Amino acid sequence: MKPKNNGYKWNFSSVGGAVRVKISSGADIAHLGELDRKLWTVLSCPVQGLEFDARTLAMIDANADGKIRVDEVIATAQWLTGAISDPELLLKGDSSLPLSAFADNETGNALRASARQILANLKLEKDEISLAETSDNEKIFAETRFNGDGIITPASAEQEDLKALIGDIIKTVGASKDRSGADGVNTDQVEAFYAACADYAAWCDAGVPEIYPYGDDTEAALAACQALQAKVADYFMRCKLIRYDDAAAPVLDVSVDKIGAISGEDLSASADIATYPIARPSAAGILPLDDSVNPAWQAAIATFKSLVADKDFPGEKGITEAQWNAVMAKFAPYTAWKAAKKGDVVEPLGLEAVRGVLAADRKAALLDLIAQDKALEAEALAIESVDKFLHLYRDFYRFLNNYVVLSDFYDKDRKAIFQAGRLYIDQRSTDLCVKVTGPSPEISSLSGMYILYCACVSEKLGKSFNIAAVLTAGDVDGIREGKNAVFYDREGNDYTAKVIAIVENPISVRQAFWTPYKKVSRMINDKIDKNASEKNEKSLAGLTSAADTATAGKAPAAPFDIAKFAGIFAAISMGVGLVGAALAGIAAALKGITFWQFLLIIAVIILLISGPSMFIAWRKLRRRDLGPILNANGWAINSKALVNTAFGSTLTTLAKYPKLTAVDAQERKKVRRRRVICWLCGILLLCGVGAALYFTDRLACIGLRYHEEVVVEEEVPQEAEQMPEAPAEAPAGEAAAE
Repeated sequence: MKPKNNGYKWNFSSVGGAVRVKISSGADIAHLGELDRKLWTVLSCPVQGLEFDARTLAMIDANADGKIRVDEVIATAQWLTGAISDPELLLKGDSSLPLSAFADNETGNALRASARQILANLKLEKDEISLAETSDNEKIFAETRFNGDGIITPASAEQEDLKALIGDIIKTVGASKDRSGADGVNTDQVEAFYAACADYAAWCDAGVPEIYPYGDDTEAALAACQALQAKVADYFMRCKLIRYDDAAAPVLDVSVDKIGAISGEDLSASADIATYPIARPSAAGILPLDDSVNPAWQAAIATFKSLVADKDFPGEKGITEAQWNAVMAKFAPYTAWKAAKKGDVVEPLGLEAVRGVLAADRKAALLDLIAQDKALEAEALAIESVDKFLHLYRDFYRFLNNYVVLSDFYDKDRKAIFQAGRLYIDQRSTDLCVKVTGPSPEISSLSGMYILYCACVSEKLGKSFNIAAVLTAGDVDGIREGKNAVFYDREGNDYTAKVIAIVENPISVRQAFWTPYKKVSRMINDKIDKNASEKNEKSLAGLTSAADTATAGKAPAAPFDIAKFAGIFAAISMGVGLVGAALAGIAAALKGITFWQFLLIIAVIILLISGPSMFIAWRKLRRRDLGPILNANGWAINSKALVNTAFGSTLTTLAKYPKLTAVDAQERKKVRRRRVICWLCGILLLCGVGAALYFTDRLACIGLRYHEEVVVEEEVPQEAEQMPEAPAEAPAGEAAAE
């Protein structure tokens, strides 16, 4: 069938329960822009989570939004078919291409020239190029000074001073990765380096001698004061509190008890001593500078004395708080100057080296090298275009078979790009496993499939994800939430899979046949378990009560109740009678029915029980749709993707065991004996059914007659008691005579 669509004749076929366009020629790919979007199977698909080359997907996703839409597929098809001389070659899916296959136009000629440049860079002399050769930028640009990315490396410079300068920029400001794989610098990094050098030199020049209160020792003196600053402030505050109230002196000083608590330790290594006051506080408020200070702080005090106190207060054995504050105030200009430091990233080079960089002024030479590199940008991009072309040349037709048409999914020899791998569970494997974020109501309500949501984890790879695994064959009695399984991805890596949710739907008509009986069986088992549990609880309660009674004292036994016994016997008799009546009714109904008619009745009864379940299953199996599962994973499916019973059987494989033949003679005898016993049991069962039919009528009659006797006996009224008759009233005359 070849209906017209916008002037181009498309071929159509039935795939997955729907009519779909066939992409079977290079001309079909070239005319994708003319295909009505209502006829596309997919309108959008995600870039992540697919079993497809990630670089190829990124090349099709032109706007890099993580979704591949129809416009991007059409644009890719037009660029690809416009750059190749024969679009039919796209159906081959090869990873290498003859240079003569590029089209003789502007795009094709540019690609051919870039392909020759790649081969020349790789020092290869041949007339075809492969994907392996275009994918390795480091090899392509390894021996080139410039590659068009605007980044220069030490290898880009010919003068040694420029090579060293580029190395200094990389060490201080940072590096950018060149196409060759080496570290290099760009324009922004060169500008930042020279700005930092100028700022650092200007900052250093602003450090006049007045800023350094202790000359070359100023930085060391500041560090010594900052090391003591917190402890000294604590000391002077304790002295002030003692002056405020001298009664507080014992608690503000270090107590003997604290020293006694650690006296048994190695005091040279004790960290507690440093937490004690730096010196014993007093109302005088003078910080000693000799050995009377806390031993843990004596070294710091000695450094402070040699760098600061001996210069400002020579001969003094201690300093006051005012003197300490005066020392700290002297550092204010120096600390403000340090806070204003700029260009500190180049400080590791040293001031002299920084001034040498500024004096040489090779910035223009570096920017000129970057400009030379940037001039080759078009050529380098063309080289990358060759890599893009070969990726699409190999993969684009396969992508179309999973986008415009789902033919890969319905081909038993191939797998669709959304099929993540294979799940093994409960003596079966399923190939319809799709990566999902988690259980989705959309899948549950619309797919009509029996789905296992599994959490897959690989500690070896450090990966974890969820899958929706569809079961299309076998029974599900042994499957439950929490059941463990094993998942293998398309690369053969194994994952521990655990069932976290189940969406129950029919798997087959055969399974639906047994469903009502299994439900009744489960209901009966549940009732039996419930009743047994209740009986057990009552029994335990009775034993407990009996034990309590025996402990308290033996209770008198209840007298035998003849009336109660008679009632029970009457109830049993009535039950027997009712059973007999029922058997009689069955026997009456079966009178005149042959054995084959009896089997037909049984078949009708079975059909009435299992028929509705089988019909519902048949309808659901016809409507099983993959679309909702893909929609839940970010796809925009534009058509049905049905999974009928025949196709579903190819997605799930059940375990098959060979028929074993016993070699041992004794084992063969046992097998034959078991077969004979099975046949005898079957024959006896049939005989039992016939005998039951024969004796049912007589048993029913006996039951009915017994029932009638019991009923009649119960309905006989008791005889009225004989009461003496009242004497007749005598005449008045007789009474008077008496």
